[in-house]
Amino acid sequence: MDAAILESVLTCPHCGFAKLETMPTDACQFFYECQQCKAVLRPLPGDCCVYCSYGSVPCPSVQLQRASAA
Repeated sequence: MDAAILESVLTCPHCGFAKLETMPTDACQFFYECQQCKAVLRPLPGDCCVYCSYGSVPCPSVQLQRASAA
C-alpha cells in the first residue's frame, strides 16, 4: 500500500444518514455530529476514531498499521 485512502463514507447508526468525508491525517477524530439527526457519534469500544467505527474505510493511521503488518 503506497498511500492511505483519505475519504470515507460515515454512516450514522441512529438515522442511517451517510456522508462522504475527508479524514484527518494528523489526528484521530473522536466526535462527529450527524448533519441529519444531530447525534454526536463517538468511537465504539476498541476503535480509535469515528471513522474506524462508522466509516466505509478505517482512518489513515489504522490503514498504514495494517499495511506494515502485512
